[in-house]
Amino acid sequence: AVIYATGCKNRPLGVPGEEKYYGRGLSFCAVCDGAFYKGKRVAVIGGGDTALDDAMYLSDICEKVYLVHRREFFRGSASTLEKLKQKENVEIIVNVRVEEITGDKKIDGIILDNKTKLNISGLFAAVGMIPQTELLKEFGVLDESNYVKASEDTKTTVNGLFAAGDVRTKQLRQVVTAAADGANAIYSVMEYLRNI
Repeated sequence: AVIYATGCKNRPLGVPGEEKYYGRGLSFCAVCDGAFYKGKRVAVIGGGDTALDDAMYLSDICEKVYLVHRREFFRGSASTLEKLKQKENVEIIVNVRVEEITGDKKIDGIILDNKTKLNISGLFAAVGMIPQTELLKEFGVLDESNYVKASEDTKTTVNGLFAAGDVRTKQLRQVVTAAADGANAIYSVMEYLRNI
């Protein structure tokens, strides 16, 4: 039996300066790192629920929050977007991409592809995750986004192959759901081994 629990990695923005600023102003988790930017200016990049929720969270602690999205329309919750539009310290900027991250030892701004520079101290990238499923490409167990299709008991369509954690197709990817998957996977493996 194999429990596949390789997780995901954050999707990079793919812009100059990105690698230099990991941990120096660039974060992928507003709840984790937002407190470092209390009273400061920040930007959130993305258009899904994570980006909208991050912007909402940061709007309560930061002086200014820019929500930057490459499209005009957001995939995330319409009600959250409406709440953000009511916030005085939130500015929503659409139809632009980040072209460059600037600064010396820490981020001091981002340059957008319309040549606008936003002066910020923190940048939160919420542009998705990349599941680490390269090893399973030939097994026919991946969905269209390359997550492992496995039921709540973590079983896949391949006998003896179980998937747990963020790598599995699911609605919510958090530590608590990954831990639950781990417990379910162990139980499912024990049941599988008893029956072979």
